[in-house]
Amino acid sequence: MKVFKTYQGTVYPWNCDHMMHMNVQFYVAKFDEAWWNLSSSLGITAAYLRENKKGMAALEQHIKYYKEVLAGDNIYIESEIIEMKAKTIRVKHTMFNLESKKLVSEMEMTAVHIDTELRKGIPLPEFVREKTL
Repeated sequence: MKVFKTYQGTVYPWNCDHMMHMNVQFYVAKFDEAWWNLSSSLGITAAYLRENKKGMAALEQHIKYYKEVLAGDNIYIESEIIEMKAKTIRVKHTMFNLESKKLVSEMEMTAVHIDTELRKGIPLPEFVREKTL
């Protein structure tokens, strides 16, 4: 499957906890931004979701932390689709230190495509499958 660069940014002091490294809530936030950038590149844009009364909901997330990320570090995330089923998509996000290129964290997540009125899972649009080939 394709690998997409889905996020690049800086770690600010307010992203850090009392131990002076990036707090787990900000790893999740940056992985979430990567997810929405990946989704958009697949055609699951904010406009698509609003106009069609559709949504994406996380079902499961697993995060691994390998190296500390400190205030002032620049990071980037690459994302790849690991598996796509009728209604769900499983993605791996890999976070790197931009300067050292070292792996700092990984997250695997599974999300489901939903009808926001029925509040239930529905098949992913065909255009999503086409963009992953």
